[in-house]
Amino acid sequence: MMKNRHHISLAIMTVFFLIAGAHLCAQTKVGTTIGQFLKIEPGARNAALGSAGAAMYGEVISAYHNPASLGRLPDVQIQFTHSPWLADINYNYLIAGIPLSGMGTLMVQITSLNSGEIDVRTVEQPLGTGERYSVTNFSMGMGFGKMLTDRISMGVQINYLRETIWHSSASGFALNIGVQYQLADNGPILGAAIANFGPRTGYNGRDLFLNYDFDPDKYGDNDQLPAELRTDDFPLPTIFRAGISYPIRLGGNQKVIVAVDAAHPNDNTESISFGGEWNYGEFFSLRGGYRDMFLQDLEGGVVLGAGLQVGLSGYRLSFDYAWADYGILQQTQRFTLGFRF
Repeated sequence: MMKNRHHISLAIMTVFFLIAGAHLCAQTKVGTTIGQFLKIEPGARNAALGSAGAAMYGEVISAYHNPASLGRLPDVQIQFTHSPWLADINYNYLIAGIPLSGMGTLMVQITSLNSGEIDVRTVEQPLGTGERYSVTNFSMGMGFGKMLTDRISMGVQINYLRETIWHSSASGFALNIGVQYQLADNGPILGAAIANFGPRTGYNGRDLFLNYDFDPDKYGDNDQLPAELRTDDFPLPTIFRAGISYPIRLGGNQKVIVAVDAAHPNDNTESISFGGEWNYGEFFSLRGGYRDMFLQDLEGGVVLGAGLQVGLSGYRLSFDYAWADYGILQQTQRFTLGFRF
């Protein structure tokens, strides 16, 4: 009876994801969503696998791709990522996961992105007005994942996000939900998730206030009428992912993991990402992959990385690095530091 109930739950989730995926496939408009920073892969390990993470697990930062991975988290973990992003933008991501005995795993995360100061330029003053502004993005979220059976896990995450450009901002909420299914003991895992599902949102703030002259050709009327520009509301960058990860034992202390994802975003074309990881024991890893194959107007795609783990008095310290090629936009790097206890 219990087994049948879990199979029904899995079937319902699968239908939900297929419906969501079909809805997303109908929309492929580039540059029509808000909250683009939500699309930056935070984990150096998964980034080096081409961001093929729908079926990955084992570290708390995997919840970015699929919150169902939280149900498989083996211990308490804290991970921090810093990335010198494109155009001198700074990106930081902090996440912590705490398994609750017999209940599941609780997760909290914070994301921060900052452009630094930028000169204000106008048509009348193209060299600058002397003022400076910055663009900041912030997200804070909580998630929960649980093993429904020894092979099926489900997870959910809700995020609050806020984007600020000078004195104007936009804020909203986003939902992530996912499922993972292990086909056999120590065998392949199937995963599916939908991320950044939420209501449309738009900008408001004092940068939109202005003085308006209703009739510039009419002399003597009030040319300082208080007015406000109205901005459209835009959707979040919702994305549906489905993928598989396959571990292969090579004998001794060596293991290889291969992962493949298919992605359906609402603001671009569909794509496939894939990658592989070679592990030597619990100490050293080499990774490589290719992200967003078949994506329209893709820049770059090759990703490479490595990881180290060491034990310290009952704790484990991990360091992961990823390098990603973005074509004419040059490259990005990610550095992820993790603690396990």
